[in-house]
Amino acid sequence: MRRVRGARAGRSFRSSGTRAASAGADACAIAVSVPSGPISTNRCTPRSASVVTPSATRTAPRTCRTQYYAKHHPSAQATPPARSTTTRSRPRTAQGFALLGTVQAVLIFTLAALAVPLPDIGAEYGLLRADLILLNAAYGLTFAGLLLFGGRLVDRFGGRRILTAGLAVFAAASLLAPLVPGYPALLTARFAQGTGAALIAPAAMALLRALFPAPLAYARAMATWGGLSVLGATAGNLLSGVISALASWRWTFAVPLLVAAAALALAPRLLPAPPPRTRAPGAYAPPALDLPGAVLATAGITVASYGLVLTDARPWSSAAVLVPLLFGAALLAAFVLVELRVRDPLLPPRFLLRPRRALGLTAIALTATSTAIAFLLFSLHLQEARGWSPLETSAAFVPFGAALLLAGGAARPLIARHGTGPVTAAGLGTGAAGLLLLAATGLDTGLPYALGLLPGLVLLPAGAAASFAGAAVLAMEDVPGRQTGLAGGVLNTAMELGPTVVLAVLLTFGGDAASLTAAGASLAAVAAGVAVLGGPARSGPSGG
Repeated sequence: MRRVRGARAGRSFRSSGTRAASAGADACAIAVSVPSGPISTNRCTPRSASVVTPSATRTAPRTCRTQYYAKHHPSAQATPPARSTTTRSRPRTAQGFALLGTVQAVLIFTLAALAVPLPDIGAEYGLLRADLILLNAAYGLTFAGLLLFGGRLVDRFGGRRILTAGLAVFAAASLLAPLVPGYPALLTARFAQGTGAALIAPAAMALLRALFPAPLAYARAMATWGGLSVLGATAGNLLSGVISALASWRWTFAVPLLVAAAALALAPRLLPAPPPRTRAPGAYAPPALDLPGAVLATAGITVASYGLVLTDARPWSSAAVLVPLLFGAALLAAFVLVELRVRDPLLPPRFLLRPRRALGLTAIALTATSTAIAFLLFSLHLQEARGWSPLETSAAFVPFGAALLLAGGAARPLIARHGTGPVTAAGLGTGAAGLLLLAATGLDTGLPYALGLLPGLVLLPAGAAASFAGAAVLAMEDVPGRQTGLAGGVLNTAMELGPTVVLAVLLTFGGDAASLTAAGASLAAVAAGVAVLGGPARSGPSGG
């Protein structure tokens, strides 16, 4: 009897084991039977579906299905999905970068496009010199004044949303500017153009970071990005003279209009969408909008810049200059006090205190100033002192653009081989040599163009392209992803405010040759600082 009972118990034990195995097979069969491709379910035949609980059908399928697919289907390793994804993403990344780079160049093109045809505009509307200065500066005033706020909008609402809004404003203003009658309407359109540009520029920088998340790829992209502003300024000075000579100054607005319209159409397809918002515990919360700081910063920068712009037509002691300068300084002082007290400041004080970032921003400001000095002084010199036409003046700067393109193409591989610091220092030193050479031989020396101007107009852009490329990497290399909009606003602010402030000071307190000499000495000093402190970058982004 005991043997019979033991045998029955053994059979019962084996039967229960069989049922357990059957339940596992049922779970596998149910998991594999989900319609998901050419996976056969014959190897796992369900015997007792009632044994499988609903929780088993939710938890077991992933493991069973994945193991079964990898074990029994050789097609699982035939075409790795990562390879096809990479193949598809490379053209999209290249096209997105081309779109953003074109937009960035056109923003600076628009800044420089009215410099050459200003005399024609003044003759058509009967404007005074002060009116022409304000018209030329209106775009840059709102551009520089709103950049910090635009950067914070990008960090809060996403790069593509703000880029689209900025492009819409920029395109509408570019369409209305040549059509509106009278000087006040044209001036308003230029202010509106600058408002759109202040939204576009930081958004483009943030989207650039999204396109190139890997640090090395991002550094290479920034090396190319750094030269786009000089390229845009060169194109603006060259093409505006050609367009004005062949057609009318009104057609200079066609370039930004067409580019903005094309970018609006292509942005949804080529640029990454903002990540979905989440309220999960511990998730990153975008910064709150510092509206008092935004109002104070925008008003302070705009009003103070307006006072500096007027120094070209009014003495520094006049009320027209002193009142906006003092009022702008008071607004900026109030902005600093507000930033020290709010939880999410528009410009965190620590952001500018990192030595490499500060050097990069300083190099960008001085390089932009040096190219602006060259364009301004020698455009006036060739037309007023030598009697050249706008078309001939534009042709004189063709070597400038050619040197810029060649040096910009060489800057990226040089940075990859020698590092950011050495290339930036070499670029600043080369630009300083070009400025000093122009100061010695370019003005009032009686030398022909090929001997007096041409050598300096080749050295200066070659150095500017290299220094812009390296300085952009220095300024952005350790910025965390959540602050890319802010960083883009700060970088473009340095690029816009540098020429405004430094040009006003140099052209007021010194002559043309003295201005070139002072700018060259400043570049040389910053080059020395970059050579000392521009060592290897840290391995990762840091807050700030």
